[in-house]
Amino acid sequence: MAVGEYWVRPGPEGYLPPAAASMGVELPQRGEALVEGRVVPEEDAFRVIAEKLLTARNPVFFPGPKILWAWKDGAVEKARAVLKLMEAVGARAIPMPDYRPKYPMINPAVEINPNHPNLTIWHNRIDVGVFVGVHCHYANLALKIIRGGTDCYTIALCGEVGHEDAMITLRDVDAGKLERLTEVARALSAARSPQVQAPAAGAAG
Repeated sequence: MAVGEYWVRPGPEGYLPPAAASMGVELPQRGEALVEGRVVPEEDAFRVIAEKLLTARNPVFFPGPKILWAWKDGAVEKARAVLKLMEAVGARAIPMPDYRPKYPMINPAVEINPNHPNLTIWHNRIDVGVFVGVHCHYANLALKIIRGGTDCYTIALCGEVGHEDAMITLRDVDAGKLERLTEVARALSAARSPQVQAPAAGAAG
């Protein structure tokens, strides 16, 4: 496959999937996002993310230390915004409280280990995984391993410039952008819900 024709889609892609950047995938500019390796307007990506989460069998968020630990201004507000988004799409969370290796044993039921994220995906049967508040160097490694060994659809809500190795990535994600994504998800969910018709006046029953 020629560089520039590469799509970042769910795997399993193989034992050593290439880094998407090496295949010509470039990070989005401000106001843009990546969907499967292609640059799209940010608003378009909001809708695709909402659709993926609302139609997932088992959507799971992987919150990292940048929102789990109230380590700087804005972290708590961002964490609260993530909780609202999770509630809107019916997702649960497997937090990343500590990156340090825990060899020889980890418990994949309670945490994702960035060195073996495929085990967590397999063990919990996760079909859509969202990275948020995760340091970029850990996220890059984990996303590539997940694409290599699982069919999980990955979404990276990045506070910096995004991640080429996620199927969808937003950049510069703050509490305001998470609130906007929640609005889109709630609107899409309401549009998808069957409308309850009020009984006609005088109808039997």
